[in-house]
Amino acid sequence: MFQEAIKLQKSPKYILQGLIFFSVFMVIFTILDGLNMSYASMQLEFGLYLVILNITTNVIMSFGSALLMNLSTAMVVLKGKEGKSSTFGSLSVLFGILTYGCTSCVIAFFASIGITFSVIALPFAGYPYKLISLVLITVGLYWMYREIEHGVCKVNLSK
Repeated sequence: MFQEAIKLQKSPKYILQGLIFFSVFMVIFTILDGLNMSYASMQLEFGLYLVILNITTNVIMSFGSALLMNLSTAMVVLKGKEGKSSTFGSLSVLFGILTYGCTSCVIAFFASIGITFSVIALPFAGYPYKLISLVLITVGLYWMYREIEHGVCKVNLSK
């Protein structure tokens, strides 16, 4: 069944949808990076390697999130239901906003809901938190694969 979902990804509709999702996620992840620390400041403080790592990770995360959304759409077409794992891409964005996003915004948000701790300094401009987001997307892709490949349809064919 997963092979059928992959075949659907090659159709013009899914390619266009994937490009739109990819672009949206790239914009979101790039804005989050900019709110945390500009790429120029990051290069001055940590070096060019961290900037390259951040941009490369943004591309990988955007591609993974777009693929997750496309596979979820394919699952609806193939099985008539949406996968539960499609939320992992959005969860990684939320995680990014709450961790490696704008630190002052996060501190104010947590303070407004009664959490009084704050992150004083995010190591490597928040890159470890970005890796956790990447792990969330990877888990979502694996879960989506399992749902497509091993999930059952609600149609009873035994009649």
